[in-house]
Amino acid sequence: MRKIKLDNIDYQILDILIDDARTPFTDIAQKLNISAGTVHLRIRKIKQSGLISGFTLLLDYEKLGYGFVAFVGVYLEKTHQINFAIKGLAMIPNVTVTQITTGRFDIFCKIRAKNIDQAKDIIFDIEELDSVVRTEAMFFIEESINDKKRLIKSILEECHS
Repeated sequence: MRKIKLDNIDYQILDILIDDARTPFTDIAQKLNISAGTVHLRIRKIKQSGLISGFTLLLDYEKLGYGFVAFVGVYLEKTHQINFAIKGLAMIPNVTVTQITTGRFDIFCKIRAKNIDQAKDIIFDIEELDSVVRTEAMFFIEESINDKKRLIKSILEECHS
């Protein structure tokens, strides 16, 4: 995979966008003492390189009534059934993340629910999928760290130096 060439201005633009992806180009331009057109071109170049694939809307699931989180390890009858199982998991709207793993589980899922009763029903739905032998659930008590910005800033600093 080809490494993307960025200069100091690109890094500064990304640093601002990491803090607030909705920062207007004119504000970025003013902070960096460059034109808004330059900001626009730089961001377009970075997007075309694939480094930025879009800007995301973050929802507060708790405010929507879906604050209960569980992590579910899924054991399959045979590992070659992973793609089939992933398609089945994608049909369950409360399964918000799936990861194919090595080690203990074949697939690891994150589910969101209104409460423990709904989570139990979702887990039962997962267990009903063909190829799923069993599941193992861990219930989320508290999220202590959820900071993607620190890692991204660290990577950018490493690339920039």
